[in-house]
Amino acid sequence: MEAVSSPMVAATKLPVLNPGEYELWKIRIEQYFLMTDYALWEVILNGDSPLPTRTINGVETLVPPTTAEQRLARKNELKARGTLLMALPNEHQLKFNTYKSAKTLMEAIEKRFGGNKESKKVQKTLLKQQYDILIEKAKRWTYHI
Repeated sequence: MEAVSSPMVAATKLPVLNPGEYELWKIRIEQYFLMTDYALWEVILNGDSPLPTRTINGVETLVPPTTAEQRLARKNELKARGTLLMALPNEHQLKFNTYKSAKTLMEAIEKRFGGNKESKKVQKTLLKQQYDILIEKAKRWTYHI
């Protein structure tokens, strides 16, 4: 009896950003792009080549991609940008739709949800205070038993 071999298909779910967990989401979205199409992650990190333009009578206009390489670059850019937009919560998608490249979109997401060092210190202090309150409540609860 012959064993039938079929190619293994890895299905991954697109990680949606939870506004309070940006660092975890960034790791997950990177892994998602690395598993699905590495070229898209490269577009997000490095940007892609600019669209070709032509100057006619002093007016610069965009020219549609003509070579296969230009078409592939445009396709990757649109796919990476669209995937990043789908990974945002519904209430934030319209705010970020104005960014036209995947690289600037990722930078805007990081700026909005990533926070800075000062906000991370405040967040860490708040978490410690909440932890201390929970410990106090747990101590009181154990004394009542």
